[in-house]
Amino acid sequence: MPDVPWSTPTRAAAGAEVYVMASRFETATLTGALRFFLKSPGIILQIRKAPGAHGVGLRARVFRRTFLTLSAWEDREALYRFARSEPHRSSSRAAAAYMKESEFTFWTVPAGELPISWAEAERRLAEQKQAR
Repeated sequence: MPDVPWSTPTRAAAGAEVYVMASRFETATLTGALRFFLKSPGIILQIRKAPGAHGVGLRARVFRRTFLTLSAWEDREALYRFARSEPHRSSSRAAAAYMKESEFTFWTVPAGELPISWAEAERRLAEQKQAR
């Protein structure tokens, strides 16, 4: 399955610090992976329209039942506002029923370092997992 490449809804101000989130989701079943994948376009569109969103990308490995997300935000509150809004809120609650594992990591970077690479996101997720 192809990746949804990084897109930049609004550029961050030069020199600004941005809040980055990487996540990894693994579904328990292939049916769950298909459900997750089919909801993804609507959530990505929501991010692209969200106030304070500076970037989003998705790495979908449907047949492996694994998804990575990567997003950049003006600040933590912008991310949380998005997470509490629809359709993300309902979709994430529904997805809990078919998730096997979820991991999240957060950090800040200068806006000039966007977009973040998948390798960097995976490295940070692995570090987060080891820290537990």
